[in-house]
Amino acid sequence: MNPAPESTNVSKLTLNFASQDIRRVLDKQKEERQILLTQTNILFVVNTALLSALTISKLVSVFSLFSAIEVGLFLTNFTLLINALLPRQFVITPNLGSEKFLETYLGMEPEEYQVQMLVNLVETYNANRQPLNDISQSLFYAACVTWGIALVLSVHLVTVYFLPELQGL
Repeated sequence: MNPAPESTNVSKLTLNFASQDIRRVLDKQKEERQILLTQTNILFVVNTALLSALTISKLVSVFSLFSAIEVGLFLTNFTLLINALLPRQFVITPNLGSEKFLETYLGMEPEEYQVQMLVNLVETYNANRQPLNDISQSLFYAACVTWGIALVLSVHLVTVYFLPELQGL
C-alpha cells in the first residue's frame, strides 16, 4: 500500500468523517458481492428448472436444430455461471497476516495512522472493484443466455406440440 499523505493539515473531525464514508462505501461493496452471489444462485436454479423442463418434455432426447441450440446454450450458460462462482482474491486492510503491521502502524501518531488507514481502504476498494465487475459481467451474459434458453425452449415446445408440421427443424 502507498504511504499516507502528510496529515498535518487534516483535522481530526475530517478524518472521522472520511473514515465513516469510506467504511460505508466498503460495506456497500461487500453487500454488492453478496447480492451477486444471490443472483448467481438464482440463475443456477432457473437454469436447472429449464433443463428439467427440457428433460421432462423429452425434447432433448430427439436430435433437432432446437435441441442442439439448447444444449449449446446450456453449456455456455453453466460455464458463465461457474465463472461467476470461481473463487477470487479480495483485498482486505489492514493485512493482519503481515509481520510489518505492528511495526509499521503502532509507531505512528493517531492522525497519521488514520490517514494511512484511509489510504489503505481506498486502495482496497479500488482493488476489489475489478473482481466484482468480472462477476457482474458474467452474470449479465448468463442472464441473457438464460433468456435465450427460455425463448428457444418455448419455440421448441410450440413447434413440437402445437405446430407438428414444423417438427423437422
